Amino acid sequence: MQLNRRNWLKNSLMMSAGAVAAPALLPVNAYCEPWLDTPETMPVMPPKGGVLKARLSANENPYGPSPKALKAISEAAADGYLYPFSYGAQLRKMIAEQEGVADEQILLAPGSGSLLVAAAMYYSNAKPGGTIISADPTYEQLMRAAVQHGAKWDKVPLTAGDYDHNLAEMEKRVGDNTSLMYVNNPNNPTGVTIDPVALRAFVDRVSAKKPVFVDEAYIHYTSDPKKFSVIENVKKGQDVLVARTFSKIYGMAGLRLGYLVGQPDTLAAISKWGGGPGGLTMTTLRAALACYTDEDFIKYSLAKGLESREFLYQTLKTNGYTYLASGTNFVLFPIRMKGEDFVTRMMDQGVSIRQWKFDGQYWCRVSLGTMPQMQAFADSLKVIS
Repeated sequence: MQLNRRNWLKNSLMMSAGAVAAPALLPVNAYCEPWLDTPETMPVMPPKGGVLKARLSANENPYGPSPKALKAISEAAADGYLYPFSYGAQLRKMIAEQEGVADEQILLAPGSGSLLVAAAMYYSNAKPGGTIISADPTYEQLMRAAVQHGAKWDKVPLTAGDYDHNLAEMEKRVGDNTSLMYVNNPNNPTGVTIDPVALRAFVDRVSAKKPVFVDEAYIHYTSDPKKFSVIENVKKGQDVLVARTFSKIYGMAGLRLGYLVGQPDTLAAISKWGGGPGGLTMTTLRAALACYTDEDFIKYSLAKGLESREFLYQTLKTNGYTYLASGTNFVLFPIRMKGEDFVTRMMDQGVSIRQWKFDGQYWCRVSLGTMPQMQAFADSLKVIS
């Protein structure tokens, strides 16, 4: 029987990612895989005897890797006996040209999560006992790693009502003991995107005093990535780091690839704690080279995501829920029962989601999946509401 090569590759990648992600097999600490983005393990396994109809808990892109990436993986597999040094250099050059920076201003790594941890270790050791400032809630991997290395964590609550970064309060808290300012834009788990003018002005001021780390994992889902990014601040020579990932819009979460954009000396110092192309595989690098500038696939993914997001918005309205407008591939909304119970009841229906509690309220975060997956969520929500 003839086996469709693309489907075989795609199914193999999906099965591999699912096997790796089983939370029961992983310790919960700052060094666990990036998808464990809160202290609780993520529900990704179906109920006993049941079927997982929709995995909407990991903010993955269900439409990737792109056809070009899959073709490149197939072709690269035969070269798996070679070290892929030259391809790492090619990718650095490609990204640098796209962003308008020098090659040495790009640091590659197996996923942006490993770079967050490397930065945490570098800044924690550069200023022992120093404080890292961040919004709360936000993506926690960098701060949790830093705390394990003796750093303090200053959590600044989001603004009331719109749940945006409170930039004014975050700036007020910068002091002599501050080792790093961390900003996640768009923010996870809220999906809220910071006003670009306000953010760039904030980075201008704060980076003159202390280093600023801006995590832009979801920047490609905004209406204009270049407008909302702070890579322009890096170009001005400021003490700024920008993290990017291939896990979201490029659909390569299971292939593990991310990068930092920053000043050469800072990247060289961070690389001593982690990062660098040495941990990247031939297949991952060749896939990234094939899809990095694949505008057709990016537009396709964005269009499909927008379709799912509008369906989700309407589903929530129909069931009497409000939600936070999202600039990402997930949506956060307040729920009417205890978060753990909501997660369990949705999982009983074969739908995996996430929950948070902040501002005296339980919240559910739903990743954007395919339309059949979104329909499964809608059907399940109707059952448990």
